[in-house]
Amino acid sequence: MKKLFVTLVLAASLLKAHADEGMWLPMLLGQQVYNDMVKKGLKLTKEQLYSINKSSLKDAILIFGGGCTGEIVSNQGLIFTNHHCGYDAIASASSVQNNYLRDGFYAYNKDQEIKSRLTVQFLDKIIDVTKEVEEGLKGLSWADRVKKLPEVYKSITDKVADKENGKAGRIYSMFKDNQYIMYVYQTYRDIRLVGAPPESVGKFGGDTDNWEWPRHTGDFSIFRVYATTDGKPAEYSKENVPLKPKHFLPVSLKGVKDGDYAMIYGYPGGTNRYETSYGIKLKNEVDNPALVALRDMRLKFMHEQMIKDPAVKLKLASSYAGIANYWKFFEGETKQLIKFKTYEAKQQYEQKFASWAKGKGDYEHILNDYDKAYAAWTPYSKHRQYLREGILGSPLSAFSSSLMGLEATMVKQGSSSADIKKAADAADNQRKAFLEGEDLPSDVKILAAVAQAFYNDIDKSQHPIGFYEKLKAAYGDLKDEATYKKWAADVFANSMVLNDTKWSAFISNPDANSLQADPAFDFAASFVKNYNTKYAPLFTEFNNKNNELGRSYMKGIMEMNPAAVSKMYPDANFSMRVSFGNVKSYKPRDAVQYDYITTSKGILEKYKAGDYEYDLPANQIELLKKKDFGQYVDKSRNDLVIGFITTNDITGGNSGSPVIDGNGNLIGLAFDGNYEALSHKIAFDKDLNRTINVDIRYVLWCIDKLGGAKNIINELKLVR
Repeated sequence: MKKLFVTLVLAASLLKAHADEGMWLPMLLGQQVYNDMVKKGLKLTKEQLYSINKSSLKDAILIFGGGCTGEIVSNQGLIFTNHHCGYDAIASASSVQNNYLRDGFYAYNKDQEIKSRLTVQFLDKIIDVTKEVEEGLKGLSWADRVKKLPEVYKSITDKVADKENGKAGRIYSMFKDNQYIMYVYQTYRDIRLVGAPPESVGKFGGDTDNWEWPRHTGDFSIFRVYATTDGKPAEYSKENVPLKPKHFLPVSLKGVKDGDYAMIYGYPGGTNRYETSYGIKLKNEVDNPALVALRDMRLKFMHEQMIKDPAVKLKLASSYAGIANYWKFFEGETKQLIKFKTYEAKQQYEQKFASWAKGKGDYEHILNDYDKAYAAWTPYSKHRQYLREGILGSPLSAFSSSLMGLEATMVKQGSSSADIKKAADAADNQRKAFLEGEDLPSDVKILAAVAQAFYNDIDKSQHPIGFYEKLKAAYGDLKDEATYKKWAADVFANSMVLNDTKWSAFISNPDANSLQADPAFDFAASFVKNYNTKYAPLFTEFNNKNNELGRSYMKGIMEMNPAAVSKMYPDANFSMRVSFGNVKSYKPRDAVQYDYITTSKGILEKYKAGDYEYDLPANQIELLKKKDFGQYVDKSRNDLVIGFITTNDITGGNSGSPVIDGNGNLIGLAFDGNYEALSHKIAFDKDLNRTINVDIRYVLWCIDKLGGAKNIINELKLVR
């Protein structure tokens, strides 16, 4: 363990951590970092934070689903996480008749809990595998390293695999491929829905309030993990029992004050705080604007249909939420990066590096090589965004592109009829899933708009050969919006993907000619093949070069700043991290001061009956007006606290993370960041950065007073 910490400390970062900045590896806390935590209010020992041999906080923290964090809050495997993390599972359990997404759901006993397709993962242990990885890649060029890396990873993780107990290893690159650490996880597969507030509570404020403070969102949901009677992971079975966890978090009713210690555990998904000025320039000028514009268009067409029909709203809810979340994020990120002159700051640092690197052969040409790599790729970057967020932003187009695998099997020399049938059956199953989520009225508009946007915005020399020529010959002026609308309507009317009779005939006797003649497939395949043939190799070359330079650049920074490496942390990469800070108000701009909490008074001020974003259940409004807060009242304000903000450093993946006080008690659930600091993936702002959390007392009030699920409250260990 000591050897691993020394290795990490030597890997310097581009930025020296400011107060409250840092997503630290809890198993590798240096003494200086731990001392800072204690100064801010931590009362726990290092071993209570993280231990392999004894129960510790890390044992209550889990990976929830594919990209969130959850925490165990009872000795019966009860999980708290965010509403938006459980959103898809809640929507999947819902129907028009039993609309749990709209109306909320609580299981009043364990028999009422609902099966889901979710999994959760607990961290078992970590192993430094840098030596083994480097040995397996010894002597290889960077391109060959990239090709062989999965094989090397597998040879290492195979040694710890334990299928019977659900254990598997996952290797993470730290500090831009300068170190490799294997995390061993135990995966549980029987996860059941226990409770969720109505969507109007869980998403109160909708897209308008997303990434904003003040916030009044009850962003929580409740699940339970089940296991065999001897505690092993298993598929869903009525014979399974609630998991007896190694550790669970007590829940505090004490509330928070300005300045209180706050610690957040979780799995932050990704940051790039060592990004160069070249990367920021590309992000600000090309990638983010393209992504925001294309998502904005898709959301508009989806929203038009969702507000018309509850069934469509339910069908598109999860997809819409995912698209909307990062639409607003990337818009705000660009604004903040420009506002804080992050590009210019990076340039200044790079000038210092260039001066230091003169005459040092390993580092002298790094920045020049960066310049060449970005110059070579930038002309095609917008094309890539328009393919991913535009052409494949149409669900019909995205599904049709997936049929390229079937096409490849049919045209491959030597493919047997059994091979073709297997590929056709897989496509048939994928089509069923696609149709369940497809909304034709919104998608036909998306298809027309993305085809037109690509024509207008992407250099004509990069267009797929022949596609727009055929479109013009059949439909007319390519500058006319009506041309694309007519074409899209015909695609939807004539594609076998949307016609059961045509599709059945094709699947029973699949042939490449029929598939290639399909208008939806022809459209999607034309663009994807064009990109894959001409531009994907360029992106791979750019990506490999960028990563290779990044590794060398980090080494150079380490040598240039030997005195500034005592408090460094690796970029977030969905490995377990802990951040620490304080509950804290802030002043975002002149004459504006934000309090550190929000209350039910703010809910009543925002409430609009029947509104798409600010409606609430009638009984909630009645309870709040009566001030029926029960044991969850904040006595200092004689009100119900809804949310609070802290200075913690988090990012995507931390959704659902527990906010923990200095004694290890749960005080809230992290669910968002503030708009003024949306540059946080690239640069942490020590003055404006805030994490937005739902107060645990509001969560419990919703469960108890609004949901009537006293059984869930009784299961918790409450700290008063």
